[in-house]
Amino acid sequence: MKIFVTGCAGLLGANYTRHLIDAGHEVVGIDDLSGGYKAFVPKGENFSFVKLNLERRKKLADLFEEHKPEVLFHFAAYAAEGLSPFIRNFNYRNNLVCSANLINECITHNTKIIFTSSMAVYGDQEPPFTENIRPQPIDPYGMAKYAVEVDLEMARQQFGLRYSIIRPHNVLGIYQNIWDRYRNVIGIFIRKTINGQPILVYGDGEQTRAFSDIKYYMQPFDKLLTNYDGEIFNIGADNYFTLNQVAQTVQKIGRKYGYDVPIEHGEPRHEVKHAYCDHTKAKTMLEFVDKTNLEDLIEDIFVWAINQPNRKVKTMDYEVTKDLYDYWKV
Repeated sequence: MKIFVTGCAGLLGANYTRHLIDAGHEVVGIDDLSGGYKAFVPKGENFSFVKLNLERRKKLADLFEEHKPEVLFHFAAYAAEGLSPFIRNFNYRNNLVCSANLINECITHNTKIIFTSSMAVYGDQEPPFTENIRPQPIDPYGMAKYAVEVDLEMARQQFGLRYSIIRPHNVLGIYQNIWDRYRNVIGIFIRKTINGQPILVYGDGEQTRAFSDIKYYMQPFDKLLTNYDGEIFNIGADNYFTLNQVAQTVQKIGRKYGYDVPIEHGEPRHEVKHAYCDHTKAKTMLEFVDKTNLEDLIEDIFVWAINQPNRKVKTMDYEVTKDLYDYWKV
């Protein structure tokens, strides 16, 4: 098949694009390299890379007209949930407007879209979250993701657009951006440890999250290429941990490799305390099986990170500075 993958320099996109290339598909990867790195972009005979900001509607339309993809995997997003209240304009342009531009082209070219939403749509409800509960996001990032979900269904009803939605959460693996100060909590813990800085846990650290290995997502994603139109799937790990436990695990692995740093606590941020999902639907319909061993996974990423260049840590331009957390002011 001819497949477009947005966000091909990010965690999900870089890993799944490699999987598609190995399976013999013809893939066009799209990324503006604002949240990923050129070094993470795959290479291959059946792969071409296009550096493009998805806000550029004319360029995007030309790309669809040239290639006429059968399927689009839309992984591109700036998934900084906690930061999103301070960058509202950027958040909605990046996560909502860019998605709308892609939906327009998918309607025009009869392209199926698989959209990467987020657990953030559920908000502060009782976990484990199931796909049939009504989303109640508590931040602009979750709101943008939910808005795209609603728009996809409207496009299906009016234009017959084929789509599937996945709601992954706390996915880990190589090609993850650990140099972003605002997102990917385990990546941040690892980067700080390697740089000899204290591991900073927001609040009391008793927040619970479930973390999963990207390698278990490949075959379930494949099933969405041709099936399960109009369906929404949670995908991720069942076992959840407190952030204190996660920080202690990173600290333990760091010591194993000669990096010994303390754990500190900063002011709490506006976030859901306990967030993890039920994956019965993905297990049943997509044959999803997660066998993540979190400690082994963190060690794999830690070893990978040690051998990466010491890249510059990303900083965003804040649109709102009122009540900005102390640890983001410097």
